[in-house]
Amino acid sequence: MKLNFIFAAFAAIGAVFAETDEAASDVVVLTDATFKDWVKAEDLSLVEFYAPWCGHCKALAPEYEVAATALKKENIKIAKVDCTVEKDVCSEVGVSGYPTLKVFRKGNASEFKGERKAPSIISTMKKQALPALSVVSAAEITEFKNKDKVVVLGYFSDNVSKKFKAYEAVANVLRDDYVFGYTTEKIETNKPPSIVLYKSFDEGENKFDGKFSEEDISTFIKTNSVPLIDEIGPENYQKYVQAGVPLGFVFVENDDQRKELSGVLTSVAKESKGKVAFVFIDAGKFGSHAKNLNLKEGEWPAFAINEPAKNLKFPFKDGKLTADGVEQFVQKYVAGELEPDLKSEPIPATNDAPVKVVVGKNFESIVLDKSKDVFLEIYAPWCGHCKKLAPIWDELAEVLVNDKDIVIAKMDGTENDFPKDVPVQVQGFPTLKLWKANTNEIVDYDGGDRTLEPLLEWLKNKATNGSKIAGSPSAGSPDDDDDDEHDEL
Repeated sequence: MKLNFIFAAFAAIGAVFAETDEAASDVVVLTDATFKDWVKAEDLSLVEFYAPWCGHCKALAPEYEVAATALKKENIKIAKVDCTVEKDVCSEVGVSGYPTLKVFRKGNASEFKGERKAPSIISTMKKQALPALSVVSAAEITEFKNKDKVVVLGYFSDNVSKKFKAYEAVANVLRDDYVFGYTTEKIETNKPPSIVLYKSFDEGENKFDGKFSEEDISTFIKTNSVPLIDEIGPENYQKYVQAGVPLGFVFVENDDQRKELSGVLTSVAKESKGKVAFVFIDAGKFGSHAKNLNLKEGEWPAFAINEPAKNLKFPFKDGKLTADGVEQFVQKYVAGELEPDLKSEPIPATNDAPVKVVVGKNFESIVLDKSKDVFLEIYAPWCGHCKKLAPIWDELAEVLVNDKDIVIAKMDGTENDFPKDVPVQVQGFPTLKLWKANTNEIVDYDGGDRTLEPLLEWLKNKATNGSKIAGSPSAGSPDDDDDDEHDEL
């Protein structure tokens, strides 16, 4: 009895300490209900979107706590959102992996670009707290224009108007990518309010002529900050993706091919500015990317238009690539006369195995069949994690082979494209997604380990027909009691 009493006392003390540690944390816990109001109220904050089972998230946790305590003194708040619970927020923010860190200013989000260590988090957020806009006097304008390849200068009568505030908000979001300034002095050549982007290439400067909304200002800057024709590589690819403009990839293997196409491309690029951004890509170094755009590798020069946001591909396949051919192809694309190219393996002659094989051409008939829940694995043949998952995926399909309302399927993501109206981005392999019956709502797998029991439990909870799976609470299975062992899933 005495021992039991002592153990109970120690347990109670431990619980008190646990509660104290949780309460003492300087990391704010946000939910679907509190997130929007909280980030809008804070001038500057950092939010981590995580999953409890994620190893990288666990490694970040102590670093995050240290940073939160240090930044509290600077009045910079740090928060976190558990995406396995608060799914609406994580979906709206566009979280595609864990952990995801985002900087917020009055509700406006931008990517956190520091390292995931306490010193870097502290340093990066302190820099974020500094003004994104430099005040530029009339005498300093010439010097300011030469601060970088691209600088943005706003001409305003004051720094309190709605138009100025819209400009300031954009500068805060894009502060890591561009140099921003403003002046309130009278300049005859640029009457307020106006915004001018100065650059060391092409026409030298662009004047903003849109509405003074954050979206229009941001689009203006991203569109005009890249050259009409550029050389693309790993160092600037992401910048083009963020610009939100379709990319026209011109694969060349030598200077002669580049010179042959440059003249007409310059003309076409001017006509289609803001609609297509043209880039040369070195076929010798990056020729394998041609296959990703549904082009034949090794046949140069080659050309394709890609819409990164939807991963739609428009490869030029009308014979040998010529200047006239490129011009006509781009004109048809801009006019909306081209259909995206759908890469697909042949439809299997038979598809009777428990795991259904999905290809580009039968995607709609299998995956978008609203009468069934479809759990799809997108894999790559060379992927080690995919190979490890393969027998487990087969076993999952065998377990559910008699559940006619649930389909277990797989698709080779390297050889097949999604139909153009399917809003899916694959960030890595394997990717597991559920298309729910009745609605075709897409749900990303977030059930933890990719082993049989977690996969099965997740389906029971997420699929429209999950309650019909043997062992589900409402399925009347004699194994119902065993489900308690997996409550954490």
